[in-house]
Amino acid sequence: MIRKLLIANRGEIACRILRTANSMGIECAVVYSEADSHALHVQMADIAFCIGPPAATESYLDAGKIIAVAREWNADAIHPGYGFLSENAQFAALCEDNGILFVGPDSQVIAAMGSKARAKELMTAAGVPLLPGYHGQDQAPEHLQQQAQLLGYPLLIKAVAGGGGRGLRVVHSEGEFIPALHAVQREAKSAFADDRVLLEKYLPSARHIEVQIVADQQGNYLHLFERDCSMQRRHQKLIEEAPAPGLTDKIREKLYGYAIKAARELAYTGVGTVEFLYQQEECYFLEMNTRLQVEHGVTEAVCGIDLVEWQLLIAQGESLPRQQNEIKCTGWAIEARINAESPLQDFLPTTGSIRTLHWPALPSLRIDAGFRSGDRIGPHYDSLLAKLIVHAETRTMAIRQLQLALQTTHMHGPDMNLAFLATLLGDADFVSGNLSTQLLHEKMPAWQNETRWQLMQQAQREPEGNGVQAGFGALQSWRSVVQNHYSRRFHYLGREIPGHQWTAGDTTTRPHEQTLKAPLPGRIIAVSVEAGACVSKGQTLLIIEAMKMEHTLVAPTDCVVATVLCQENDTVQPEQILIEFVPSPKTETKSNAKTKAGKS
Repeated sequence: MIRKLLIANRGEIACRILRTANSMGIECAVVYSEADSHALHVQMADIAFCIGPPAATESYLDAGKIIAVAREWNADAIHPGYGFLSENAQFAALCEDNGILFVGPDSQVIAAMGSKARAKELMTAAGVPLLPGYHGQDQAPEHLQQQAQLLGYPLLIKAVAGGGGRGLRVVHSEGEFIPALHAVQREAKSAFADDRVLLEKYLPSARHIEVQIVADQQGNYLHLFERDCSMQRRHQKLIEEAPAPGLTDKIREKLYGYAIKAARELAYTGVGTVEFLYQQEECYFLEMNTRLQVEHGVTEAVCGIDLVEWQLLIAQGESLPRQQNEIKCTGWAIEARINAESPLQDFLPTTGSIRTLHWPALPSLRIDAGFRSGDRIGPHYDSLLAKLIVHAETRTMAIRQLQLALQTTHMHGPDMNLAFLATLLGDADFVSGNLSTQLLHEKMPAWQNETRWQLMQQAQREPEGNGVQAGFGALQSWRSVVQNHYSRRFHYLGREIPGHQWTAGDTTTRPHEQTLKAPLPGRIIAVSVEAGACVSKGQTLLIIEAMKMEHTLVAPTDCVVATVLCQENDTVQPEQILIEFVPSPKTETKSNAKTKAGKS
């Protein structure tokens, strides 16, 4: 029996595990970094242990510290949540070696599924269909490029140990391959300490569909139906729903059968998710996640099951509480991920204090949140703050109620993606169920313009510059300055935003700002230019790593680099000047020519 549970995570998932464990009468402890000393999960737990500085590598990713805490507190079990050490085979093995239950599958299964190459070998043995690709041991760049040519473009470069959208690039042509390969290897080395990659055929119009499976130590296997997670931006999920719209019963049964085959091949125990790409009536294995998924709440809603409770029961050796024929999919559930990011600045993560936060009180709404009024969002962890989950009788009703929830969430503080999510839910293709993993990419410009309209409309009703988010989660400090019939500029906190200015009928490139500033706190991981270089608009200048992701900063216009004020491994702060520019000769020539024409 589990009497004392250590939760090795933070934020909304730590709070979510605490609620279920407490309801089961289990004593709970949590760990926290110095940055999280006042966090909600720390306040909710029976006891909390500080395990180090804010950097995740020195706290939440330090397996030795967490095991030491578990032994000191005499924990029976450790729940890893998701992210951090949840799919770390070495950590699971450490738990096993120290006589501590790891709430998840055994370390060998985690290791097998943690390697995308090994996972594909096992799925082939199980008879689960795979996408064409290369997952061999030869990692020489020239060999990988040869394999890419044989496979054909477009294709995906994936980190073998990747996950969560990191260590992943789409490559459309041969000329893009080597730069993308280096980017994936660099990101994979930083995030997973493993820079090996595999290649996979890219399906641009596919849907991302996953099947929830559970298995106990007695050899019983169940599926809990499917979820559609096609609404993604940069391979990061934003909207998830259960069931998946528009699938035939034949396709559903095929997906469930493949998922159970995969679990049986591994002798899997615990809660897991088998992910597929689906296109033109065909299903292809993508990966298997050996942990609780962020989107598990929509499955809980339609099945009436607490998956964390089932995880704990399975970990302590109990049989599954239900059989397959006793589980029904009822109604429709949709989840929206609330992230600290700015939709009007290419969704860059944001930081700062949440001055006030008010969630709507709707009977159909479930709120999984790890933040509250007064909490501070720092640069050290990912940008996910909360999830809004609606369960309704039909998909149409669920969409409408989730839109209402987003529209009536009120927040003062850093920028959020509330308005963008509300816009997405109202899109005609989404409402009709015409989904694909490329839908956001294809419609992003139109949605962003609609979001701007909502933001500006809200700004007219609130004092400018007060930083409030209300209604559609609008950023009240945005305003539109219409200078004449032809020109429009956007401002944020009193400063014009580069790249959001145009003049009707004029395609000439204009200078914007004379400096490139850091958009968020982070670490410089690559500098691509030096003083004196002539650069073109859109050319990569440097790459910043922040909130577990890489962010590429590009030239705002054709210009000459005057000074580079940073170098690799520098830590930078928002608004810090990184590069100074002077106009390029051709830009000045065009400007002078237009001036002379105007005088004549």
